[in-house]
Amino acid sequence: MLEITICDDEKKLRNDLRHIAGTQLELSGLEYHITEAESGEELLRRNEERPADIIFLDIEMGGMNGMEAAKALRKSGCTAIIIFVTAYPDFVFHGYEVKALNYILKPYEDKKIREILDQALRELDMAAEKYYIVEQKSGTYKLPLRETRYFVSEGRKVTAVTGTENITFYGKLGEIEPELPDTFIRCHNRYLVNLNYVTRLENTSLLCGGDKIAVSRSCAQETAAAFARFMLR
Repeated sequence: MLEITICDDEKKLRNDLRHIAGTQLELSGLEYHITEAESGEELLRRNEERPADIIFLDIEMGGMNGMEAAKALRKSGCTAIIIFVTAYPDFVFHGYEVKALNYILKPYEDKKIREILDQALRELDMAAEKYYIVEQKSGTYKLPLRETRYFVSEGRKVTAVTGTENITFYGKLGEIEPELPDTFIRCHNRYLVNLNYVTRLENTSLLCGGDKIAVSRSCAQETAAAFARFMLR
């Protein structure tokens, strides 16, 4: 379950943020729990009782302010994603000290909150599961892309290789590729690989889920660049 804490000394702003974030999470199909705190001191106590995954933290509060609370959290070993909330953008430049992910300016903009929440979920790798819909004679199959290591084409057929089974269906990689997340790259005219499972890259091949897969000359440069970008995430 996703644990979220909203810390703000203004009740109305806590309620507004809770409503917007809660609606977005329900649409994503994620189970979540939201805790509220109205001061930095209360945030520290509540985080000891119920550690958060994501913390929306107001910077300007009486007593311990948000920046001081964030430093205390990090000192205690807290690894939660911190998103600062402030009416004064100048404060956010100190966010690097506590490894804050982003910030939200008051008054809240629904779109901005949704965008930053989605960013946080990606950081936590908790975004809603994505599927590729496979049409077969026996019916429709939802292929979980998180578990799919690579696609390989053979004539008019494509096989999706997962950790537990292989799913074969009629199709073309060129039609599949646009529907996949950016973790899938074309390393060869016959292969689309999931970078989450690539453990080694060489000049003419790569290791994906333990399988050695060819890297064509035409795809080598982009494959190397994509692998390097992925490793830096």
